[in-house]
Amino acid sequence: MGVNPAASRKQEAGQPTRMGPWRFVVWFGTVSLLADFVYEGARSITGPLLASLGASALVVGVVTGAGEAAALGLRLISGPLADRTRRFWGLAIGGYALTVVSVPLLGVVGVLWAACALVIAERVGKAVRSPAKDTLLSHATAATGRGRGFAVHEAMDQIGALAGPLLVAGVLALTGGDYGPALGVLAVPGIAVLLLLFWLRARVPDPEAYEREAEAAAALTHQAADGRLPRAFWTYAGFTAATTTGLATFGVLSYHLVERHLLTAAWVPVLYAAAMAVDAVAALATGWLYDRCGPRVLIALPVLTAGVVVLAFTDTVAIAVAGSLVWGAAMGIQESTLRATVADLTPRGRRATAYGLFAGVVGAASLAGGALTGGLYGYSIPALITVVAVIQVLAVVLLSVTRTGRP
Repeated sequence: MGVNPAASRKQEAGQPTRMGPWRFVVWFGTVSLLADFVYEGARSITGPLLASLGASALVVGVVTGAGEAAALGLRLISGPLADRTRRFWGLAIGGYALTVVSVPLLGVVGVLWAACALVIAERVGKAVRSPAKDTLLSHATAATGRGRGFAVHEAMDQIGALAGPLLVAGVLALTGGDYGPALGVLAVPGIAVLLLLFWLRARVPDPEAYEREAEAAAALTHQAADGRLPRAFWTYAGFTAATTTGLATFGVLSYHLVERHLLTAAWVPVLYAAAMAVDAVAALATGWLYDRCGPRVLIALPVLTAGVVVLAFTDTVAIAVAGSLVWGAAMGIQESTLRATVADLTPRGRRATAYGLFAGVVGAASLAGGALTGGLYGYSIPALITVVAVIQVLAVVLLSVTRTGRP
């Protein structure tokens, strides 16, 4: 027998929230930490794993590219679905479940087609859960401060992104390169993810109560839940597209470092880990500033984006490494404060839809940015710097429009 979503919402709304908003943010951050432990651990060896099963470089590129496209593009469906059904917990749990089941199976399937399907399935899990997860988090951060709440979540996320690949590398070293145990051990944090999610849902069945209480305390009247997304959201999406289009991918940065013999390939993962540490620090810093200063703190993002191409593509090791660390800072803002602003610009009833659309914009801009920076890098680095600088000026203009149009 089906469950009436409206009745379910009424029942949940009537239950008191039994956890403070900061505790909810931290526990949800722990979920993301453990989940990143699982899927970033797997992604760190996806290429070699598929190659061991007979995949060519083309197959690896197509499969991983399809996975990233699914992770972002399918949110255009999962976002509106979450708003329509209001089953945020169900979609979040379902998406996490798909990820944590897919990863351990990667180590035991033993055939290329099945491994390829699991790689894509893991990314589909991210698409299913992300708009619902961000919406749940946005409700709690209405009480903690949007910038700070999303920043703490992102910082915890990065701990898992660092620890997972290190554990996988250690198990591979101990087992002589056996992928089965290396991926199988990730089932443990995967089980913890699901147990923690069910516990959180039982403790806080209606996270939207945090936001309702925060609005009531501030005597705010939020936009109607069934209204259109405001114009400020779309100009903000344009700002995000511009900054993302100008942000070189780490793949291009590492290509430069290795091809110009500035670093050996073995040092690239170490630099990436350092960039992720900077990511966490930048997220915390800009998150706190966002709550104090508002969206104008995001002016740092186009500045950092331009700084990446100015620094990273030199032939001096220290300066090029600094450029990669600046890239990490830009990613920290992109993964935390940009998401916090989406919540401030959109009504509760349309927020998951907004997050899905926002992810689609980021995905398209990431593809354009990778092609732009990669293509111009091979043609002329001065031309690359000039084009990126012009795009970032446009981003600043769009940000100023977003600030004046913010609800």
